[in-house]
Amino acid sequence: MLTKKLYGTGVALVTPFDNRGGIDFQALKKLLRHTSKGVDYYVVMGTTGESATLSKGEKKEVLQYVIANNIKKLPIVYGIGGNHTQGIVDEIRLTDLTNVDALLSVSPYYNKPSQEGIYQHFVAVANASPIPVILYNVPGRTASNLTAETTLRLAKHKNIIGIKEASGHLEQCMKIAKEKTVDFLLISGDDMLTLSIYAIGGSGVISVLANAYPVTFKKIKEYMQAGKLNRAQQEQFKLLEINAPMYEEGNPVGLKHLLKTMSIGNGQVRLPLVAASSALQKKIETLAQKI
Repeated sequence: MLTKKLYGTGVALVTPFDNRGGIDFQALKKLLRHTSKGVDYYVVMGTTGESATLSKGEKKEVLQYVIANNIKKLPIVYGIGGNHTQGIVDEIRLTDLTNVDALLSVSPYYNKPSQEGIYQHFVAVANASPIPVILYNVPGRTASNLTAETTLRLAKHKNIIGIKEASGHLEQCMKIAKEKTVDFLLISGDDMLTLSIYAIGGSGVISVLANAYPVTFKKIKEYMQAGKLNRAQQEQFKLLEINAPMYEEGNPVGLKHLLKTMSIGNGQVRLPLVAASSALQKKIETLAQKI
């Protein structure tokens, strides 16, 4: 069952760029090998992949490259979302989703729709998708919240299998956990809530830091499954200090510099993001030495 395959850690893959601004596929290949040491599935074209500044052609190239270089044949989740419902429906129909296991679709941003509008939007997306859909709630980016009540209403749709919850509101997550069916995926969208989401009955995390520390997230999952809470806590706490710098200058600016220190990519991002400042670079390098 797909929901069992998507238990654990999904890594929201970065898109490495070369010095001319094009996609660095060799660095991407290195990243796939590195993350395969600990993650359970790949998430392609999430926010961390800078999907907002990649062309449709580039997105498809990245997806096909990940499929071709998926050495462990891990499940693949692909991001298609936005605030133009019909445009998303059209994009889904025009995208080759062969070898893709599920879609990750963000709640509409900028428009600030009502809960009924959000509901109708996702019903249209789920009806159009030939593969299962995972909702993505991230109010910090969308300026609206996908409430627990609307999530549970959408969970009744046969083609909606879960939610990436990045609201930061644990109480909201708990409401979903309490009322959801066993197979509905409650996925943390916040690395620092990974342990908490497991504890309330969630199914893991779609992670930013797993690009750099896939084995740490693997250990959190395994220790929680084994009932070794103290060990899981120790692994989670390792990431506490380095997490905030990942977002100080925009995601994935900090993460790309962290990966650069691991000889994965060159730290380059696309405008309107800019590469990490010297102060942020120094902070990240200092903190990374403690992990």
